[in-house]
Amino acid sequence: MNKQEEIAALAILIHDLRMHKKYTLKELADKIGRSVGFLSQVERGLSRPTVADLTAISETLGVPTTYFYSLPKPKQVPWVTRPDERRTLYYANGITDILVSPQMRASFSMLESHLEPGASSGDRQMSDSSEQGGYVLEGELTLWLGDDEDPVTLRPGDSFQFDSHTRCRYGNLTQQRTRVLWVYT
Repeated sequence: MNKQEEIAALAILIHDLRMHKKYTLKELADKIGRSVGFLSQVERGLSRPTVADLTAISETLGVPTTYFYSLPKPKQVPWVTRPDERRTLYYANGITDILVSPQMRASFSMLESHLEPGASSGDRQMSDSSEQGGYVLEGELTLWLGDDEDPVTLRPGDSFQFDSHTRCRYGNLTQQRTRVLWVYT
């Protein structure tokens, strides 16, 4: 799929899940702290959510964030993914996530995140039901965890891990692209 098809597929997944869970646009918008207009634009593929927005949507609707990567692409080998077989999510604020795991039903999932210069997960901290870890492949990743005001900056070769439901946000505060391999349980 190309970028526009990926954005449209995400919009449909969010809309269909909201309808299935019997939430109105207003109810979901209120729960995630966004406007009805914004959420409506996301569901029509006109706006992209931030990482924090999609995490809040998944938590509110009772699914892991990896749910939104669930559109299958045909694979030559079921336990291998090749670059042209991967699902990609394009977020607002300059972040792109690529599902590199061959399957979603395993005990963990892997994502490769690309953060453009100045990109961030959003201004609000988020909390995910998955335990998370990561490895910085390129550039710098700045992480803010919990109530700690002081961020930690990670560079290539650095790794991190934190428990499920840990509140966090992250960003690329540099002028070069950052790539991170994330692992979610």
